[in-house]
Amino acid sequence: MNRHLSHKALPAARRVADKAFSALEHFLHIEAVSGIVLMLAAAIALVWANSPAADSYHHLWHLPLSIGLGDWQISQSLHFWINDGLMTVFFLVVGLEIRREIHEGALATLKLATLPMAAALGGVLVPALFYLAINSDPALRSGWAVPTATDIAFAMGVLALLGKSIPPSVRVFLLALAIIDDIAAVLIIALFYSGGLEPIGFVIAGAGILLVLAFQLIGIGSAFAYVLPGAILWFGLLKTGAHPTLAGVVLGLMTPVFSRPDTERPLDRAMRALNHLSQQANAANSNDLLKPVKQLRSAQRELLPPVIRVQAALHPWVAYGVMPLFALANAGVSLGGVDLSDAGSLTVMFGVMVALVVGKPIGVMLSTWLLVRAGWCELPPGMTWTWLGLVGCLAGIGFTMSIFIASLAFTDAGLLGAAKLGVLLASGTAAVLGLAIGGLIVRRLRAPTA
Repeated sequence: MNRHLSHKALPAARRVADKAFSALEHFLHIEAVSGIVLMLAAAIALVWANSPAADSYHHLWHLPLSIGLGDWQISQSLHFWINDGLMTVFFLVVGLEIRREIHEGALATLKLATLPMAAALGGVLVPALFYLAINSDPALRSGWAVPTATDIAFAMGVLALLGKSIPPSVRVFLLALAIIDDIAAVLIIALFYSGGLEPIGFVIAGAGILLVLAFQLIGIGSAFAYVLPGAILWFGLLKTGAHPTLAGVVLGLMTPVFSRPDTERPLDRAMRALNHLSQQANAANSNDLLKPVKQLRSAQRELLPPVIRVQAALHPWVAYGVMPLFALANAGVSLGGVDLSDAGSLTVMFGVMVALVVGKPIGVMLSTWLLVRAGWCELPPGMTWTWLGLVGCLAGIGFTMSIFIASLAFTDAGLLGAAKLGVLLASGTAAVLGLAIGGLIVRRLRAPTA
């Protein structure tokens, strides 16, 4: 006879654990929290790198980590595995977000995408021009792309701190702009920050892509099965000389937006499996339950399209694992190692700061105003020029992607440190400006009208 226990009838430890896990799950999906965690990781890195224990900070990231099988072995520093390995997962989530937005979001139609595309284009070109105007020395120009990117998690986290008074169109516009920014950043990395390309790498990468397509064709729905072809694609891009993290974007864009076709709808298959389980609940042989349980798990997996399922599974790991670890490994700029008396280091830092804090808002606002003025587009419902100014300020939060590009742009330690310091100062300034401007707008909206 089946008994239905109330929640109070459960052991006290179980009730406490259930509440704790429920609160944790809710906590992990608050956008503002992921942005705060990212800032904390950067702050810890900065303090650690300038503390008496600074040597341990730099020593940690240069520790070798080897992966091998028999005589075959890859040995690289921990810093490499974070920047070139784990960041592939970050880029996979970026690719998934792009895929979703193209399918059913802010980039689904040309009409929806035109204005944020123009804003993003202005937000890429104008900061680059600002940087190049300040850094005319050819040795410093390689950092032109550092201030072109927007950090989605950080920017959306700051926007979330402003509360529920923010119109949905403002959030959607910032998200679309940041995603298009990421597309531009990926293209910039592929075109301008890849070494001499080795043909054999393309053969290996092509084999990985073909294996992904083959798995999709025969209906393999488990995400774990795609780890092997993803690893082949990553290794192929590494061999080409292109940055291997681009493998994540490729896999994300290849992820299906529909559940795999089947002779029966996932919901119908799940209901049939549940009915079978209900009939066999009191069966003497528990092995009779294996088949319907397996069918139920398969149907449950296919209820959501792969692009949503994979993104939802990876988001907490990326937001609270990969990105903070990247910030911890890369934001530790030794202030003593950045010689601001050196003209090159000073102009690189100043150029990045001005380009992000000033160039980004100008680029976003100017390009949007031109399209609206020409009559080609109009602002989304609920969006005003004041809100757009806030979006422009928040777009100046470069952080993750900007630091990543800086590590590709500069080989000189002094210039790299200066670029990272410029990104950190600019992102912090843009975040504070965004909170201040957003707070003023929200208070003005809440103020009673005379």
